[in-house]
Amino acid sequence: MADPVLVGCSHGTRDPAGRNAVHALLDGVYFARRDLDVREAFVDVQEPEVADVVAQALAERPDATAVVVVPLLLSAGYHVNVDIARAVEAFPGRAVAAPALGPDPRLVDLLLTRMAEAGTEARDAVVVAAAGSSDAGAARAVEEVAAALAEVHPGPVSVGYGSAERPSVPEAVAAARATGAPRVVIAAYLLAPGHFHDRLAEAGADVVTAPLAPDHRLVEIVLERYATAAAALRAPRPLRSSA
Repeated sequence: MADPVLVGCSHGTRDPAGRNAVHALLDGVYFARRDLDVREAFVDVQEPEVADVVAQALAERPDATAVVVVPLLLSAGYHVNVDIARAVEAFPGRAVAAPALGPDPRLVDLLLTRMAEAGTEARDAVVVAAAGSSDAGAARAVEEVAAALAEVHPGPVSVGYGSAERPSVPEAVAAARATGAPRVVIAAYLLAPGHFHDRLAEAGADVVTAPLAPDHRLVEIVLERYATAAAALRAPRPLRSSA
């Protein structure tokens, strides 16, 4: 049987640069695995919706063992736990969702790359800026990434959120400024340009890094998440006892 269809599901944005960044990420996935059927889906703003893509892929590809939805999202919040989960629950045994991209050590490495590109220095205070989620697990995932970053960056490292969680990014920047660091750098823990990244320029930092995508490390994570979920689908299920 053919390998499962890979559906890369992002949030969606009206920003052309953000759309291009996500397209470039999925192009990287396609060129790394030309044998795969790679499709794009969204949970908000853009179409097609993830549920429609899953249903259409299974209808068009009766030879496909299943569909694996890989969230192109850095943390597992509402969109992963509800929107994407519902899209695959409609097809038990044939569709499954992989975990979010983060936390992952390669994302920390990628943040360091973006910081270096922006000219971050050792004594700078760094605020890891995430979109934010009402899901406590999503916040813990961001804090895990920030803690790993703090192990390798000599200056102070903290977290700020664009919505839902506290502190907000401006609050975190103000607190970082109070540490006496020579500069405050916002490390954008965002996949692509868009509304949240635009707001970071107004948060009062000296430097704002570029978003994470596109990058070969993201491609590696996507394919790893896909492979793990696909293997779980192929694994034989235990027989139920008749007792």
